Amino acid sequence: MHQHDSTRYRKLAAPLIPLLLSQCLTTASHAETEAANTPSLKPDSELPESVITALRYQEDLTNTPYSVESLDAEAITAPQYRTLPDALGSLPGVMNQKTAYGHGSPYIRGFTSFRNLMLIDGIRFNNSVFRDGPNQYWNTIDSYGLEGVELVRGPGSTLYGSDAIGGTVNALTRGTRYLEFDQGESFWGATLDYRYDTAGDSHVLRLEGLVGQGEQWGLRVGYTLKDFNDVRSAGVGTMEKTGYDEWAADLRFDYAFNDCTSMTIVHQQVDQDDVWRSHKTIYGFEWEGTDFGSELERSFDQDRSLSYIRFEGKDTGHWVDAWQLTASLQTLDEERYRNRSNKGKGMDRQGFDVDTYGLALQMESDTRVGRLIYGFDYYQDQVDSFNKKYDDDGNFTGSAVQGPVGDDANYDTFGAYVQDVWEINEQWTLNLGARYSYVAADIGKVDTEDGVISIDENWDTLVFSGRALYQANDCWTLFGGISQGYRAPNLSDLSRLDSARSNEIETPAPGLDPEYFTTFEIGGRYGTETAGINASVFYTDIRDMIVRTPTGQVIDGDNEVTKQNAGDGYVWGFELSADWTFAPQWTLFGQAAWIDGEVDTYPTSDPVKVSEPLDRTMPLTGNVGVRWMHPDGRIWVEGVVNAAAKADELSTRDESDTNRIPPGGTPSYVVPSLRGGWQATDNLLLTLALENLTDEEYRIHGSGVNEPGFHAVAGVTLTW
Repeated sequence: MHQHDSTRYRKLAAPLIPLLLSQCLTTASHAETEAANTPSLKPDSELPESVITALRYQEDLTNTPYSVESLDAEAITAPQYRTLPDALGSLPGVMNQKTAYGHGSPYIRGFTSFRNLMLIDGIRFNNSVFRDGPNQYWNTIDSYGLEGVELVRGPGSTLYGSDAIGGTVNALTRGTRYLEFDQGESFWGATLDYRYDTAGDSHVLRLEGLVGQGEQWGLRVGYTLKDFNDVRSAGVGTMEKTGYDEWAADLRFDYAFNDCTSMTIVHQQVDQDDVWRSHKTIYGFEWEGTDFGSELERSFDQDRSLSYIRFEGKDTGHWVDAWQLTASLQTLDEERYRNRSNKGKGMDRQGFDVDTYGLALQMESDTRVGRLIYGFDYYQDQVDSFNKKYDDDGNFTGSAVQGPVGDDANYDTFGAYVQDVWEINEQWTLNLGARYSYVAADIGKVDTEDGVISIDENWDTLVFSGRALYQANDCWTLFGGISQGYRAPNLSDLSRLDSARSNEIETPAPGLDPEYFTTFEIGGRYGTETAGINASVFYTDIRDMIVRTPTGQVIDGDNEVTKQNAGDGYVWGFELSADWTFAPQWTLFGQAAWIDGEVDTYPTSDPVKVSEPLDRTMPLTGNVGVRWMHPDGRIWVEGVVNAAAKADELSTRDESDTNRIPPGGTPSYVVPSLRGGWQATDNLLLTLALENLTDEEYRIHGSGVNEPGFHAVAGVTLTW
């Protein structure tokens, strides 16, 4: 069985070795890097100047016909968000569900998990073991190693393939800034970040080193250590088993061969230990009528990595104006420990190891009919799955055929795409895109009630998008269009044999087909020096969505569910955000979002299809705040009130999820907070947040834990 404490400090210390070496290197030369490392203080509501993800190349936001949000590094760290999903939860229309404090699963336009696509520097983070419903994987991306994050709402399948339904999120790693210095100029620098949270007596420490020569090469190495303890919530008190440990390490090396060609090498590693799903155990708690499980332990260890090498060319003088070739390797190792000895059913340790190999080529060409962006991407998942069983005394009793997904599996995805951005005139731009995709699943061992089988299936798909942008004047931009999205069945859909929601176990479902989505959207942006507005309205048509269906069977006390392409339906809603500098140094800002939708499902084992609300439908949610900034920009203070209406649009499966959703729905909440920052010196930034000033007792809809009560979060950033 696992021994958490015996290896904890060895795991935490090992990644420090490359960081210490990099710090030795940085003492060899120096340059003025204080300004480059010191965060500026801009309002969170300020529009980004340019984005990459929407069109697969860098472009001004005003020239993108999509609903786009962006957070740069300071917008993530200045408010002291604990995790990347928490930061995404601050964006309009994003609801960050938390089964546990180490699990964050943002809902975007009604969808979560494998119906939203996460990218890291444009590389697919999603893999074939992602399961339906909320999961923990986005929480394994260290926000302290990011330059920023971009969200493109709505289907992005024409550019990025399967899974890009609710939205596409691109996490951009911190660069080396070697192009900001003069040719051959040596530079070095370092940054120390520290975060302390009184809600759980928790600590985060980030140390980062930077060294290089201007316009030639740059190296950045970072290490983050996180110690999260049990969190105190209003009314409930300390929520047991909500703490966990995490470390993360990252490296980036940039090298310019010449003015036109460069190379980037990136590696990042994240390890999480002892992340409990306490709502399934005796350490859960009752809240507003919820209950909790009877297991003695259900905890996860996660270890993931990403390594890639990328070559880029620009201004080539040929018919290809720019190109980008990327080769990547990702690993994901997951282990779940479960102790059910109070039931006399022993213990088990299950999980999987996933190696994902990727190759992608992107090219750009300016033509008479617009700017063409085209290329291909290929990924292969190699998956081994296991489930080892033990008796109540911890003695090994045998191994099952598979773990949570089928064993000895390969999953291949290939896509070829083209996009044309055609500027018809000074006011109108037309954006047309198409993608062909081929997906194949080959699963060696799948455990079914008819015995051990193998699954060998494949699908191909063609999707399109058409968007238009209208520049009405210097202030107003309107956009709209139609985008298709799809999601191919993954290994979890086809072969999952594991718990689903509370009191459910999901069994394999071979023979599934892809699911399809078509989104119609209109929106607009207004921007001046003192005010900005972003608004969008969307409607998504859902066809053949894969939904869980009860079979009427009971396995080890849990209700069996399987999957079918039974879900036809829709989701629609709006997002709105605005900011107004109504006086010098004073800015008023706010946002609101709402969605509604239904999908066909089988709520019981009877063959009767029923149209029900989407699982965990986000209620009307928003915030309003005011910010004051000192004329020299060195001090800022803001007050913000976050609020959500009662989440009472429940599906049958929501109503049965009694560990996480109270009877009748999740209560509404209004939570005020106060934040501020002080650039004390050119090298020292101090921040302080007083969160949940009224000690509100609340949780985000669908979560297994409550949010913290009144607490303070202090941050220190030191650069040299």
